[in-house]
Amino acid sequence: MDEELRRRARELAAELLHEPAATTTRNTLAGGTAHGPVVQAGSISGLTFHTTASPGGLPEPAGWPTAADLDPIAFGVRPAQRLAGHPDLPPYVVRDRDAALDAALARARAEGGLVLVLGEPFTGKTRTALAALVRGPAGRRVCAPARGTDLRGLPALLHGRPERHVIWLDDLDEHLGDGGLEPRLLAQLAALHVVVLATMREDAYDDCRVAPRGRVLDLAHTVELAREWSPGERDRLAQEAARTGDPRLLDATLSAGPEGAAAHLALSPLLHEEWWRARRADRHPRGHALVRAALDLARCGLTGHFPMDLLLTAHEHYADVTGLERESAEDARAWATERRHGLLGLLDRGVGDTWRAAPSLVAAAARHDDRPAVPGPVWDCALEAARTDPAYAYAKIATRARTAFEQAADAGDPSALHRLGLLAESLGEQTEAELWFRRAADAGEPRSAARLGRILADRGDGKAAEPFLETAAEAGDAAAATLLGKLLRARAEHWFTAGAQAGDPEASQLLGDLKMGAGEDDDALGAYEDAMKVGYAPVARSYGRLLMLFNDLDEAEVWLRRAAEEGGDKRATEMLRFSFGPSARIHDPEDDLTVMAGDGDPLMAAALGRFLELRGRPDEARPWYVKGYEQGDAYAAFRLAALHKESGDEPEAALWHARAAALGHPAAQSK
Repeated sequence: MDEELRRRARELAAELLHEPAATTTRNTLAGGTAHGPVVQAGSISGLTFHTTASPGGLPEPAGWPTAADLDPIAFGVRPAQRLAGHPDLPPYVVRDRDAALDAALARARAEGGLVLVLGEPFTGKTRTALAALVRGPAGRRVCAPARGTDLRGLPALLHGRPERHVIWLDDLDEHLGDGGLEPRLLAQLAALHVVVLATMREDAYDDCRVAPRGRVLDLAHTVELAREWSPGERDRLAQEAARTGDPRLLDATLSAGPEGAAAHLALSPLLHEEWWRARRADRHPRGHALVRAALDLARCGLTGHFPMDLLLTAHEHYADVTGLERESAEDARAWATERRHGLLGLLDRGVGDTWRAAPSLVAAAARHDDRPAVPGPVWDCALEAARTDPAYAYAKIATRARTAFEQAADAGDPSALHRLGLLAESLGEQTEAELWFRRAADAGEPRSAARLGRILADRGDGKAAEPFLETAAEAGDAAAATLLGKLLRARAEHWFTAGAQAGDPEASQLLGDLKMGAGEDDDALGAYEDAMKVGYAPVARSYGRLLMLFNDLDEAEVWLRRAAEEGGDKRATEMLRFSFGPSARIHDPEDDLTVMAGDGDPLMAAALGRFLELRGRPDEARPWYVKGYEQGDAYAAFRLAALHKESGDEPEAALWHARAAALGHPAAQSK
């Protein structure tokens, strides 16, 4: 027996007798400490292996693959995102600890022993260890026992074989304890020059280090691997990305943060899968939409972190995501921002309440050609953000939006035509905007019909505007309906005037009605008199109503009675009953005003207040004015200002005057 073997045997003998060994060799490597390997022997003079028969699960060594034939993914490397035309894993990038790992493996190949690659999750431990194994001498066969396999049969299985072997134990903590790797078994394997190459997480190492099953860690050559990549590693990453053209390495070069490039590569597909699967109604549909909004706003050209309010607004516009009502905004936000594996959330926080999609997720999503187009309303959110935030170049975002809208328009989406019109309008391209609005209106887009109708009306071409405004009004556009009514009233006035001038008494009456409704009482009187001059009896009710406005009540009653008695004019009959009948003399409007004001009508609350004030009851009027103000009536605030001024309370009067002005009261704003 050579001297080295005798030394190992003496150490083991001391171990078995619970006595300190005569000599102890300590190896310090890469910040880790390891004792030299020991061999289990029954005596000093003869080496004997005491092994327990393997219960099974260990294949014949002749069938073990060589290091060069290993499939890294099958041996524990987390897959990166798979891309057509590229290998399943991107090329390996040299790490700073590779030289130390190579040295540890060289020593283990010469003497046997345990080499442990230690690091936090997603540091690239497995890929780094297997790459080092491949760099070593060719021909060594590798066994990767499944977790829970009884390893005690390995020495007997390998004894007497001329080949050299490697035992690969990814996540070493899963291979410790009963039937697992322990000092005696390691000593037997070391005597056969077997290399045990393992990986372990930092937290698992700390737990095992203080437990009996972790005693074998005392014998390990430990190489620690950092998660965050050094400047030198980043330089090599960039060089490898440029050399190979692998887009995954390029993404890692540009996007990997403190989590490190290895974590970026491994987490990208995991984050994307979790986000995409969450769109189902029974999972996290609102959380999915919230993250999708961040991804899509970035696709629109917005950079950096977005206010959460913007994401909450944009995420409501995904019609293909169902079940949003099943998840609250708070739950969606918590899910989207939760850190996965202690490293990355789907949303990455910036300053304050601002967020962006995690760069790893952005990189993964960008490589999916089948992802849905950005919805038009989300583009609207992006354009509004770019328009109001000087950090963005609006013209650049608008250029992207134009391309997207044109593609959607070519696909037959009339709303995209409308958005092209709005976009052109925002850029001052009025002629082009009108063309887009016309195309959209012709395609049945009511919003464009309304927009085009207003453009034509503002230009003075009301007749051309009417059919477009009518289309929009029929679709429920109240503003378009109002504008159409104004145009039609103006046209009606024009033609009533023409008819009246041609001597038609009915046209004269209708023209008078329009004029009186517009407050042009003198013109109304002239039109009614024209009808009366030719003996047009139906004008009696209109003329009587105008006389009431002039407070000529006696003559007004004459004309209203004629209309009621001669033609059976129901409206004239009602006016006579309420204005000149017995009920007109006993009717008290306070009761009606009180009922209507109590129903919540803000104008009625202020009206009741004014009624009480005019009757010398200002103290009773004040509460109704306050109620009217609380319901948004500026006149109520204006009257409160007047009451406080009359009582000499100038500060309170000024306060209410300002409130009235803030609500838009014309008289308050003019002072």
